[in-house]
Amino acid sequence: MKANIKLISKHRKFSEDFKKSIVNEFESGKFSVLQLQRMYNISRASLYKWIYTYSSSNERGQRIVEMKDSSTQKLKALEQKIKDLERAVGQKQIMIDYLEKMIDIANEELNIDIKKNSNTPQSNGSAPTRKK
Repeated sequence: MKANIKLISKHRKFSEDFKKSIVNEFESGKFSVLQLQRMYNISRASLYKWIYTYSSSNERGQRIVEMKDSSTQKLKALEQKIKDLERAVGQKQIMIDYLEKMIDIANEELNIDIKKNSNTPQSNGSAPTRKK
């Protein structure tokens, strides 16, 4: 005997505050409709409906034109920033490796312990100077 199984509806309801926040993100220029669609998994039709409903500047009957070049330029700028940051991290790592090698050389060849060890005895200070 088969059980009577009902399918769960995949229809989602969004609060008015959420819709307004999405429209504000679009109007501020932070995200395009395509980016918002991907981020929140919302249909493009719903996004445009919300924009026309909650936007202060866009009205139904007016076409919203997004420049693909601007989003492409933003993406390229972000990729360049990532490359610059990775380069800076790489340079810092090289400097750290260099300084650690110099400390090792100073310790091995010159018998100078630059690294602080917790088990080294404290010095008694310098000897008092004598007057001549």
